[in-house]
Amino acid sequence: MAMDDILLDAEEKMEHAVDYLHKELRGIRTGRASAGLVDHIKVDYFGSPTDLRQLATIATPEATLIVIKPFDPGSIKDIEKAIFASDLGITPSIDGKIIRLSVPPLSGDRRTQIAAQIKKMAEQTRVAIRNARREANKEVDKEQKDSELTEDDAKHGKSEVQDLTDKYEKSVTEMIDTKTTEIEEM
Repeated sequence: MAMDDILLDAEEKMEHAVDYLHKELRGIRTGRASAGLVDHIKVDYFGSPTDLRQLATIATPEATLIVIKPFDPGSIKDIEKAIFASDLGITPSIDGKIIRLSVPPLSGDRRTQIAAQIKKMAEQTRVAIRNARREANKEVDKEQKDSELTEDDAKHGKSEVQDLTDKYEKSVTEMIDTKTTEIEEM
């Protein structure tokens, strides 16, 4: 495997880990209404788990209100059940053919819990990034052992892998700092 392929593979894995964290952070409640809070919720729709965003339009007409309008009014009870089952902590109110979610302000204790949850998610992402680094370094060592890479090329390759790791870990830190600040300001 060429050095470029090793780097590309490592970067893809790191990028995937950061993207996953980004999607997860969108679903964390900050006291401000956002479609990202609910669009990832899985609804049991005719026996198959389906994302809420595929079953309804999601709008935020006010800073503290989420309005969900199902495409199929018959799915309203399934959506309500999925919202209750989620860890969102908001009670839905059904108003005819729409569901309203009033997003309450966060308490101090809840802010602390969310901050701890975010830090845990960040550490899991960092572990995934470091695992990609470890796999890439193992592949570099294997290529060097098989005489596919010179010692200098292997050393340079490991340096590039470390640069990628640093870049993605910095990205994780920036994302976490932004979300933590957002939570503290609400």
